[in-house]
Amino acid sequence: MSSERRAGRAPVPSRALAFFLLGTFAITWGIIGSYILAPGPTLALFGEISGGHPLYFVATWAPAITGLTLVLVHTGPGGIRLFLSRLLLWRCAVAWWLFILAGIPLVFMAGSLLKGGPLLAPLPPGGAAPMLGLMGMMLFLGPMEEFGWRGVAQPLLQRHVAPFWAGALIGAVWGVWHLPVFYLAGVVYENWSFLPFFIGNVTLAILVTPILNAGRGSLLLPMLFHWQLINPFWPDAQPWDTWILVAVAAVVVWWQRDRMFTRAGAVTRVVPPAPRDRT
Repeated sequence: MSSERRAGRAPVPSRALAFFLLGTFAITWGIIGSYILAPGPTLALFGEISGGHPLYFVATWAPAITGLTLVLVHTGPGGIRLFLSRLLLWRCAVAWWLFILAGIPLVFMAGSLLKGGPLLAPLPPGGAAPMLGLMGMMLFLGPMEEFGWRGVAQPLLQRHVAPFWAGALIGAVWGVWHLPVFYLAGVVYENWSFLPFFIGNVTLAILVTPILNAGRGSLLLPMLFHWQLINPFWPDAQPWDTWILVAVAAVVVWWQRDRMFTRAGAVTRVVPPAPRDRT
């Protein structure tokens, strides 16, 4: 047991944030950029990319790959185990669980109704089974990002700025990180407008911030939050879902203002202390 951990200091240094951003962008932009800037050789080598292509998974997993690598480098295998123990943190106010499980679906349903759409996404010809399969696959796409964004970047940033600003900054970076896929054929983003998406990313990052802190650094809660955002059963509600979420975020920030604008109580540890050190 290192003296640093016994003293209660975080073993992953704040400077790791720069390496996290560099590695995350290098992986994702390197993969997607090759399809945009050199489509001929890239297609010949790897085939056409889509949401189910292995390279698309790697590009999506870039925050997790970089974040876990940094944890391993700075804390070793034992630190990885402690970091992953954050997946087991589930206790928080019931209101946050209700928001994740019921509030997010209601946002999509309301947004769809406002644009004249259905309450739920139409089922494909094969029925619900393909949708369930897609929902399972989605668990291994977007939610995996949370190992990096909320697992590593958010605690490091909250050491220096209040949670609201940490969430907003990460949301802006998160949005820009997605930019290349808007120029990539064969994925859902090609039909979306970037500006509402960017605003949505900032809004969502602010919204998930009090959930992360209320869950004492839980990775489970942000991952479920992210999974709900890409659940194929919820209808297409763009751009109304973004504007509804902006309104919801304003209410949440006002409600949680005492915690959102002060670093008191904010999660700043990437790796929690070992159980025997929590006394």
